[in-house]
Amino acid sequence: MTEQNVSEHKNTFNIPEVIPILPLHHVMVFPKTMIPLEVTGSASVLVDEAMTKDRLVGLIMTKKEQDNVQPYAREDLHAMGTCAVILKMAKTAENRTQLLLQGLSRFSVEEIIEGKPYQQARIRLVDEKEVKDLETEALMANLLTLFDRILKLSPFLPPEFGPMAKSINEAGTLADLIASIINAPVEEKQKVLDTADVKLRLKELTRMVNHQMEVLELGNKIQTKVKDDIDKNQREYYLRQQMKAIRQELGESDENTVETDEYRKKIEEKNLPEEAKKEAQRELERLSRMHPSSAEYTVSSTYLDWITALPWHEATADNLDIAAARKILDEDHYGLAKPKKRIIEYLAVRKLKPDSKGPILCFVGPPGTGKTSLGHSIARALGRKFWRIALGGVRDEAEIRGHRRTYIGALPGRIIQGLRRAESNNPVFMLDEIDKLGSDFRGDPSSALLEVLDPQQNNTFTDHYLDVPFDLSKVLFIATANMLDTIPPALLDRLEVIELTGYTQEEKMKIAEKYLIPRQLKENGLTASQFKLTGKALSTIITGYTREAGVRNLEREIANACRGVAAQIAEGSLKSKTVTDKDVHRYLGAVRVPTDIDARITKPGIAIGLAWTPVGGDMLFIEATAMKGKKGLTLTGQLGDVMKESVAAALSFLRTNAEELGVNPDFFEDRDIHIHVPAGATPKDGPSAGVTMLTALTSLLTNRKVRKQLAMTGEITLRGAVLPVGGIKEKVLAAYRAGIKTLILPAWNRKDLEDIPANVQKKVKFHFVSDMMEVLTLALEPAAGRKPVKKANAKTAQMKKAKPTAAAGKKAAHSKAGAKK
Repeated sequence: MTEQNVSEHKNTFNIPEVIPILPLHHVMVFPKTMIPLEVTGSASVLVDEAMTKDRLVGLIMTKKEQDNVQPYAREDLHAMGTCAVILKMAKTAENRTQLLLQGLSRFSVEEIIEGKPYQQARIRLVDEKEVKDLETEALMANLLTLFDRILKLSPFLPPEFGPMAKSINEAGTLADLIASIINAPVEEKQKVLDTADVKLRLKELTRMVNHQMEVLELGNKIQTKVKDDIDKNQREYYLRQQMKAIRQELGESDENTVETDEYRKKIEEKNLPEEAKKEAQRELERLSRMHPSSAEYTVSSTYLDWITALPWHEATADNLDIAAARKILDEDHYGLAKPKKRIIEYLAVRKLKPDSKGPILCFVGPPGTGKTSLGHSIARALGRKFWRIALGGVRDEAEIRGHRRTYIGALPGRIIQGLRRAESNNPVFMLDEIDKLGSDFRGDPSSALLEVLDPQQNNTFTDHYLDVPFDLSKVLFIATANMLDTIPPALLDRLEVIELTGYTQEEKMKIAEKYLIPRQLKENGLTASQFKLTGKALSTIITGYTREAGVRNLEREIANACRGVAAQIAEGSLKSKTVTDKDVHRYLGAVRVPTDIDARITKPGIAIGLAWTPVGGDMLFIEATAMKGKKGLTLTGQLGDVMKESVAAALSFLRTNAEELGVNPDFFEDRDIHIHVPAGATPKDGPSAGVTMLTALTSLLTNRKVRKQLAMTGEITLRGAVLPVGGIKEKVLAAYRAGIKTLILPAWNRKDLEDIPANVQKKVKFHFVSDMMEVLTLALEPAAGRKPVKKANAKTAQMKKAKPTAAAGKKAAHSKAGAKK
């Protein structure tokens, strides 16, 4: 390095010995290069003073960045800097100045001088000797070649830099220009600035340029490689793939080690079954080879989340205290003796044999009879978690078995989802409304339930999403249904059916007093002292406003009464209210359900039958009338084919046994018969109205009214035999609720009497018959004063004369039939 006194230095700007110092962070200025710069704070004062003098400043790179307010120590600044002249200055804001600088010469710092708002330095200019030899020319030519290739590889560098560099003859100036243009770290550029020897500077710069060219060539190679693999529009994915390729070239790992380690830890802690563990580890290996931006990455991570979240071994301890369980069941529900008895039996078996397989119970009954709430009570009695799955309207098999992972947005089925949310492998699962499952082109969910609800198979239940077996044998499945007819036979065979028939009026009274009224008081913000409902008022609500098997509508009507009282109390017109039977209409309106059925049996030709519906039993009124015509038969009331056939069978029996019944054998010759079943908007079908149809027709044609408070059910044959029918308990309870005192049932249904509550059996008189003649004897009023249908011929007159004899013959025939039975 050649040194000389600054005062003797020959230069255009006459650089002084002491100049103001402007520290730079991340920016490098070389001699004979221009650069824009923005300064703030105390540096603005330095610029102002420099502009009033010679416009010269010293630019020195700092070794570390610090607050501009604090002066830099000598050791925090590099030894070599660049003296620059301010070509242009513009104030953009207070204490903020835009500058255009041009480097003049290298200098070395001799001493840092304090005392002003900015730092000054005593400097020594560095004289550069240009060397013209073969080696220098070779270095310059090689450097220009490399620089030209860099310009071609760098899209951000203007190509005009190439001709400009070739026009420079001085080696030092060429080195400084290229060093200022290339994209290299400022630390590397500082090394070029520190090198005063031109040849050494060219060699140092050649090393830097070679490194930059390798980086650019590698980047170009990566860009070409990635571009062939991805879509042009996926810019984000493209950038991530570039990062991945860069890491591969640098030998760095691309695994998301933190997340994979977490999954690996979960798999070990979960102690999965062998098959599930193998599948989880296989999926984890796939995950470790994927980039987080990949679409498959989310699929694999979601699968691992599911398989590590399932309760493979977590279970709740059963409460096997039989007395405590019985107490809980009695607290939650009134009546329901048969379901409670079955649950207690299940607990007893679990206590004696802990590894016994759970039954598949199915509660069948009308709405509002407590099927779903009974499931809650069972879970509470057992001390298990409870989860309900609503199956009504489900048509997709994947709802039960899950979707395969090949589908977008695939998830496990509702069984596995319920187990995850229950966080136990032995919860009580309520499969609600199993009779309302559908099926279409997406599969048959009821068939998918065959494996789930088979204790011999469900220990290896395989969900399509998990694709590994899960043990469901510890789960207590409870299904509910309103009717059994729509449940496929194969599925019904796996269920232990427990029927929940409707409640009697006495049971409804107890349920209302114990559960419904307290619950509605709480929900409507009333206390027991503010609202009271007398027993007579409650009975009026049950009989006059709700005719149902369950208690849902009863609770709604109680809620209406509570809200009416609550409104009066809130207005201040009442402080408390005891609702009597005379007050009921004020809160609930007029009576909706007629209670006097005898008013409808006013003339011959009307009989009361019993019908079964999915919501419980119901009364069925059948009316028959005759008019002038010719063998016409009209049926109205939305009757189904089977019920129409029952009418035809009844009519054939009447015509066959006309003389024995005291009916004109030719009654059908000049008469039209019209049979109507009220509630015409409701479809009706089934064979159990055959007995009622025949009784109504016989009542019409013999002019004998049906006895009051009497109802009947049963299927008939052409020979007059009475065949058994179903739904006896529901029908009997419906008749009891309607105030029927006498019931005629088929003899084959005598066995169903054991299901009838004892209090109902005491208040209703049952007649079990096997022949229609017995039914007519019991159902019709005595024959005194009978006026049969007449015909204007001799045969009719003869029949009229023989009337007492016919009646006597009828009694004898009945006695004979009874003796045979």
